[in-house]
Amino acid sequence: MSEQPQGTVPAEHSEIPEMPAPRVVERRAAGMPGLPFLLLALLVIAGGVVLVAVGAGQSGGTAAGLVTAGIVIAVVAFVLLFGLTQVAPGQARVCQLFGRYQGTIRQDGLRWVNPFTSRRRISTRLRNQETAVLKVNDAYGNPIELAAVVVWQVKDTAQAVFEVDDFVRFVSIQTDTAVRHIATRYPYDSHDTDGLSLRENSEEITERLSAEIAARVASAGVRIIESRFTHLAYAAEIASAMLQRQQAGAIVAARQTIVDGAVGMVESALSRIAEQDIVVLDEERKASMVSNLLVVLCGERAAQPVLNTGTLYQ
Repeated sequence: MSEQPQGTVPAEHSEIPEMPAPRVVERRAAGMPGLPFLLLALLVIAGGVVLVAVGAGQSGGTAAGLVTAGIVIAVVAFVLLFGLTQVAPGQARVCQLFGRYQGTIRQDGLRWVNPFTSRRRISTRLRNQETAVLKVNDAYGNPIELAAVVVWQVKDTAQAVFEVDDFVRFVSIQTDTAVRHIATRYPYDSHDTDGLSLRENSEEITERLSAEIAARVASAGVRIIESRFTHLAYAAEIASAMLQRQQAGAIVAARQTIVDGAVGMVESALSRIAEQDIVVLDEERKASMVSNLLVVLCGERAAQPVLNTGTLYQ
């Protein structure tokens, strides 16, 4: 199933509440590769230790200056080491300095950023969100049970962190809301109408479900990959009655097919008899032949042959 565009609402879903525009957009955090910085910091710390050692072997003001400079250099380099951040594949780090968004680290490996920033870990891997079995009324008012699974992924880490309190819980609640909304808009079974139904048009319905969920969670920086119904059935209190209705509809449809086929066979038989001039049938004999053939072809039991030793009129 194709991905749904973020922040757009199809015409058939115009009743979906319009989400506010995001106030912050993800950007790359300022920083540098971590391994070169680690080596440089270790060299600086070593230089500071050397200065302290040299200063300790001297006397006077020069010694105090060298020791102080060495300690300051070593402490600063050590503090800067706290800016090193490991980022695993499929993860990102959202950097924040004194409450202000500084950027996101998406490149995996060892990176260095401002050591005074807080770095929140966000997973950018694919996730599954499966709803519980929900009991709702369809478009005809019949109670039905349904559940769905949604595959989603964080697309904008800044929006996921700063636009909603808990983006995982937000996706869960909005998914349940969209599933309930879709279920109330369409009937479980169309009953020979031209409209869409949950049972017979699952592909179209799931596409609309994906579009609605995508519109609801776009402000949280989430991308919907796919959605599917995993459970769809009438509620227990009406399941038996609806099963009888479906069975009756299937029997009627089967009978209709049998009758259509029988009429075609009778018509073909009469045409071939007339074309090959096997026997001349008047209207009454044709009617009798049609009646007999329909009884044979449409009957549920095997026909019992009857030998007529007289004529049709005796």
